[in-house]
Amino acid sequence: MSSTVMREAAPSRMSAPVPRPAPAPVTQESDLYRLARKAGIAVQWTDAYDQPQVVQEDALRAILAALGLPCASPGDCRDSLAELDRQQAVGYLPPLLTGVLHQPVALPMHSRLHGLSCRVELENGARLMLLISSDLNRPPTLPPIEVLGYHRLLVAGHILTLAIAPARCYTIADALADRGSARGWALAAQVYGLRSDSLNPARTIYGDGGIGHFGALKALAPMAAEYGAAALAMSPLHAMFAADPGRSSPYSPSSRLFLNPFLIDPAGILGEEAQAQVLAEGGSEMIAAHERLQQASLIDWQRAGAHRLTLLRRLYALFRTEQAGQGQHAHHQAAFKAFQSAGGAALHAHALYEAYSHHLAAQGVAGSCDWRQWGQAGLHPETPEMRAFAEQHAGEIDFHLFLQWQAAHQLGQAQQAARDAGMPIGLIADLAVGADNGGSQAWSHQAEIAAGLTVGAPPDRLAPQGQNWGLGAFSPLALRRTGYQGYLAMLRACFAQGGGVRIDHVLGLNRLWLVPQGLDADAGAYVSYPQQDLLRLIALESWRHRAVVIGEDLGTVPPGFDQALDTAGVAGIRVLLFQRDKTGFLPPADWSDQAIAVTTTHDLPTVAGWWSGADIAWRDRLGHLDEGVAAAQEQRSQDRRQLWHSLVEQGRASGPLPEVAQALVEEVSEEHHPASLEDCAIAVDAALDMVAATPSPLAVVPVEDILGLSQQPNLPGLTDPHPNWRRRLPADTPQLFAAYAARARLERLRRVRGCGPKET
Repeated sequence: MSSTVMREAAPSRMSAPVPRPAPAPVTQESDLYRLARKAGIAVQWTDAYDQPQVVQEDALRAILAALGLPCASPGDCRDSLAELDRQQAVGYLPPLLTGVLHQPVALPMHSRLHGLSCRVELENGARLMLLISSDLNRPPTLPPIEVLGYHRLLVAGHILTLAIAPARCYTIADALADRGSARGWALAAQVYGLRSDSLNPARTIYGDGGIGHFGALKALAPMAAEYGAAALAMSPLHAMFAADPGRSSPYSPSSRLFLNPFLIDPAGILGEEAQAQVLAEGGSEMIAAHERLQQASLIDWQRAGAHRLTLLRRLYALFRTEQAGQGQHAHHQAAFKAFQSAGGAALHAHALYEAYSHHLAAQGVAGSCDWRQWGQAGLHPETPEMRAFAEQHAGEIDFHLFLQWQAAHQLGQAQQAARDAGMPIGLIADLAVGADNGGSQAWSHQAEIAAGLTVGAPPDRLAPQGQNWGLGAFSPLALRRTGYQGYLAMLRACFAQGGGVRIDHVLGLNRLWLVPQGLDADAGAYVSYPQQDLLRLIALESWRHRAVVIGEDLGTVPPGFDQALDTAGVAGIRVLLFQRDKTGFLPPADWSDQAIAVTTTHDLPTVAGWWSGADIAWRDRLGHLDEGVAAAQEQRSQDRRQLWHSLVEQGRASGPLPEVAQALVEEVSEEHHPASLEDCAIAVDAALDMVAATPSPLAVVPVEDILGLSQQPNLPGLTDPHPNWRRRLPADTPQLFAAYAARARLERLRRVRGCGPKET
């Protein structure tokens, strides 16, 4: 699963609520329903019980209005229908068209460009004079174009972008080809949970101060590469809200265009001595806070985030002082200026958002991190008030630009360390399905965001009331209208983070369940997206960055979508707990050879946690077990027996079923994070062996399963007292795999799937 709520579970774990009654069908379609259909909204849908459902009119009106199509009255509906018709009228062309390398390029049928000549200006400077096909019974087409890239098409007075993509993405097989291996493995880690506990000679802590960072990621990459890992998959690194560090879910960011400054390694800016210096200048209170946060077993995001930001401010001031006084550091200043120039207006707008939200927060203004509450002065980055604020607070804006520069620099160092250590892929970034509607991305890209709508899921067996993830989404109409500019900027920002990208809730390339603000999750509707264009743009950017693409496809998959992903070279995800049929767990040979194989995800129990029932204990404590704890434990006991039978049958385990101590089942302490659960170790080893034996091109194992930990990073749909997104790993990163059991698991992965350095 991907975001903050689980979207799929094994059938044996599902409850069975009463199916929703089927509504009366629409007998005569009104202008409202006609408009909705034309806009790509599914006015009817089939629920998890195969019952047809009809979207209510108030929901349709809210969704249409958010997409920029007035529909309050029949006249409004007719006007909006006419506007959509105009966009398909003779001669209309969108600002960007996509095509596939070596294949004829289809132009819109309604464009009536048949038989015309046109000019294509290629990225490489070459120019082509082409003749458009003349068969009026078929869409007009251009001859195949043999150069990848974003070209200019000039035809009939129009100038538009022609994006010619490869037929598929750069795949895991492509990345592993040079290593002579068809299968690899990857370690997965929550960056914020990594520890850096080192001490300097004076025994003054200069560690991470309570939040993992890019420096620890840089240290972890060669450790995994030593055991032949092809990649290191990360939790999302998107920019959060610097003025409100308590907002910690990496899947609910402020912007997917920029990075999270709380993940900057302070010691990586000017060195460990500089960090020690600014801590000492802060006095005993600051040092004590640093040590207290450092030693905590859970992240206190509010305090640790504020402390990290204070450190970064002091280091920024020191950086500025050194730049002013020492000519030998001129290259650093030049690099900073080059970064700002490359980031352009979008980077400046993000820094402005951060600076202004800090300004409001310092004054105690409510809604400081929600531009929708900023009034007329903050309607967008270019208001006179915002321009004046930028001039008056240039230093604060420069600080936030500096943070983005440092974050990008340190992340780049981590990727370089991964590649230098022999990883053919390196870091795999995570692209969240959406961003907060009050955040930086929505503020500076309002023309592309469907304001007033949030992403979720319709009612199903797991969530009978539906799900609302509270995340904003692109408007499919605006994507086409703006030539996918904002979408491409987001893709490029994520691809730049490493050698691969995992796309959260990749089903959104086909359709998203969008919920109007103020309505319940079950009052949403499926809205279709331009799947073909989006997949082609992903493929093009994938090859440009030589980065693999993984799509989190857990959930209800639209018909034919999995085949579309396979054709596009986007690897799906297969989770051990879900890989079963009516008779039991699937043997490794029956797993997909197109999807990655994982033991678990951040939203599901670890193998030890599932085996011990730690997730059941948490849900019981928080009152989220409709069937009761006894029934849940009995079902889990049956599931354990079923998995063990499969493991034994496949030769992954032997002997009787390991019993689970009741004390493990009842362990739900917020801070308890044992290094190993002896009763579960055999099951963990066998589960890893089973996933490693699949034909999947990449087996991904979370660090929690390597260590045999029982607690998962996130318990979907549940918050306090469960410490979602707060767990820290139990050891300093260099010592993370010190235990024999961890090293043994890594060694087995290296032997079965390792594509990096071999044992000497």
